[in-house]
Amino acid sequence: MIYELLYPLSQKFGWASVLNVLRYTPFRAILAIITAMLMSFLVAPWFIKKLRGKQISQIIREEGPETHLAKAGTPTMGGSLILISALVPTMMWADVNNVFVLAAALVTAGYGLVGYIDDRLKIKGLNTRGLPGRYKILLQILIGGVVLGYLYLSDSGLPKEWLEIRGRLSVPFLAFAKHPVAVPAWAYLAFALFVVVATSNAVNLTDGLDGLAIGPVMVSTSVYSIWAYVAGLVAFGQPVARYLDIPGFQEMSELAVFGSALIGAGVGFLWYNTYPAQVFMGDVGSLALGGGLGMMAVLTKNELLSVLVGGVFFVEALSVITQVTSYKLFKKRVFLMAPIHHHYEKLGWPEPKIIVRFWIVSVLLALVGLASLKLR
Repeated sequence: MIYELLYPLSQKFGWASVLNVLRYTPFRAILAIITAMLMSFLVAPWFIKKLRGKQISQIIREEGPETHLAKAGTPTMGGSLILISALVPTMMWADVNNVFVLAAALVTAGYGLVGYIDDRLKIKGLNTRGLPGRYKILLQILIGGVVLGYLYLSDSGLPKEWLEIRGRLSVPFLAFAKHPVAVPAWAYLAFALFVVVATSNAVNLTDGLDGLAIGPVMVSTSVYSIWAYVAGLVAFGQPVARYLDIPGFQEMSELAVFGSALIGAGVGFLWYNTYPAQVFMGDVGSLALGGGLGMMAVLTKNELLSVLVGGVFFVEALSVITQVTSYKLFKKRVFLMAPIHHHYEKLGWPEPKIIVRFWIVSVLLALVGLASLKLR
């Protein structure tokens, strides 16, 4: 909103020429990070106090690790603060007319609402069941389907460059122009929706230790933000995406501002969520962040690469699927407890060690993902 209000002044009045700096995406991305961090830092103490006053606290699973029993009473639903601290700076510093920013923000907010309902039901019922899984998935499919349906099936108000590439699958480490995989619009829509919903729930499964989920979320978001900016960058009159042989066009770079706001909000939240946590994000945060992350992967045409970039989330989800399948078929458990971070807890690893090592793995995978920009 600030960008929309102030940047036009630089074109009309000579004294406002300093505002011309707002046309540079990196500058606005930095402002988005700073704004989101300041909002988190300043509002969090009051927010946490309000959560404690209203007794909005985490419900601990009885079958979980014994060390988690001490966390009972810790305020939850801190993800509401992440949402506010991410979406407000996005609207302030991004081009609000950019369809990709709006799409990512809508899914993030919508999934946050689903998570809010789930959290409220858990707190009200004093149990960990919350919103039944089938309804949760159905709402995620509905929200994501409406937004992605417009992007993949409509021709109105969308950049012509997007219309040309939206049905082409980008394969990691292969040149996009030389090795395109054309997919029918309906099939690509179904696949994109699966990526968004799966990423959202994978982040939700990862959110089981203090700061465990928010670290890889920020790392993965950094990758997609850099990718979005590079894909939309024009240097010396030529699109950089063409040089790198990746799908991209100028409007895509605006996603870097949205991603930067998510990172800033995450850093501010981590200040209070780091071990031992003063507040948990809850489903309102994990589902929303996962949805936003999935949208960035889809909109930057990194649906397949997201398995690598978000490898920590993929392994967490896979461990749950493996555990459930093995027990139903063979009545045997592969892990001491799923998701896999609980398996390491059962092995006796201290919680901070698990968190930091998962972060390190996330950074390594992110670097490999970024390397694919040039390894084509």
